[in-house]
Amino acid sequence: MLWTPVRSNVARSINKLLPRQLPPSLVSKPGNLYEVLSRTPDGGIGKFVHQTRWGEKQIEGSYWLVTRSKFKCEGKHGKAWGLLYWKDKLVSPREERIKGSLKYTWNEGPSVTKKVAPSSQAAA
Repeated sequence: MLWTPVRSNVARSINKLLPRQLPPSLVSKPGNLYEVLSRTPDGGIGKFVHQTRWGEKQIEGSYWLVTRSKFKCEGKHGKAWGLLYWKDKLVSPREERIKGSLKYTWNEGPSVTKKVAPSSQAAA
């Protein structure tokens, strides 16, 4: 078992070289639409994105498929276009500008409903 201390020393040395916090491009937290899309190498083209409030409103399987994007101010502002799928059905075959991109919080993937804790009145 001579290799165990060596392995832990190597792991410790590698951890010292890594940054304590991940760079913003690698963090997958929600943000405005442009922050979410600008983290991807291709500007989010082909990605599914949704407003986080859709899940809170029990709207499942709704998302935008991003077809085009232009960024300004280091990816915090810009314009994005895509196809809207509402409850897994394509709303319009024509590419549309994505609205509410700065106003709401966005995340990658289709919307998923949030689990609501049962209220104490419902149990009674």
